Amino acid sequence: MTEQHKNFPEFYVTSAQSCPYLKGRLERKLFTHLTPDKPSALVDNLLKGGFRRSQNIAYIPYCDGCQACVSVRVLVDAFEEDRGFRRISRRNLDLHTRRLPPRPTAEQYSLFRTYIDARHGDGGMADMSVLDYALMVEDSIVDTFVTEYRLKPQNALDGDDVASWPLLGVALCDRLSDGISMVYSFYDIDEGRRSLGTQMILDHIDYTRRLGLPYLYLGYWIEGSQKMTYKTRFQPQERLTPQGWVLSDGPAG
Repeated sequence: MTEQHKNFPEFYVTSAQSCPYLKGRLERKLFTHLTPDKPSALVDNLLKGGFRRSQNIAYIPYCDGCQACVSVRVLVDAFEEDRGFRRISRRNLDLHTRRLPPRPTAEQYSLFRTYIDARHGDGGMADMSVLDYALMVEDSIVDTFVTEYRLKPQNALDGDDVASWPLLGVALCDRLSDGISMVYSFYDIDEGRRSLGTQMILDHIDYTRRLGLPYLYLGYWIEGSQKMTYKTRFQPQERLTPQGWVLSDGPAG
């Protein structure tokens, strides 16, 4: 086997399964294994080119007769918070944000389990054990990090143990050569007024901008899926088409 062939990814296709986003449709995925022998530039280009990472697998929709899943990324330098976004940011001024290495904790898993059971009990993550969660966080060959959002007590003092403050949200992300890719996030469902899902995206837009990188990757927007409508709120954004990344027309109605 030549070195060139060894480093080139081998692709596989999953069997058809019921689509979790569009009722009555079937989904298949094209995927490849992300192994340490693959050049980092190749892996980076896959993740910038529409593939999503789940542990050490990169996948992309490969569905017969359906192209509803579209990769989207926010142009962070041109993004401006509107009145609604500013209101959400103000509600969350009491959150303490920490960027951490990808190390799973029992506290994270407890929050993840509550979130999944309430929001996605019939989804593909419904049966994830604590070991499955640990692999989701730490099984990665790319530059992965975790962001924790904790509630700062009103009487907090300098030198307090931040890790003892209530955990309200967690985001798992990858650093790419031109931006940040949000892999998965979850939060305390009892804090609905905070709009924590939106707050975490706003925070990562700001973080990506401070890193001097141009894009925040949000994964797939799926036309016809109410669950994915929120992604269109973050403008300006580009969508990946057969012609490459193209500026979108704006939020979906």
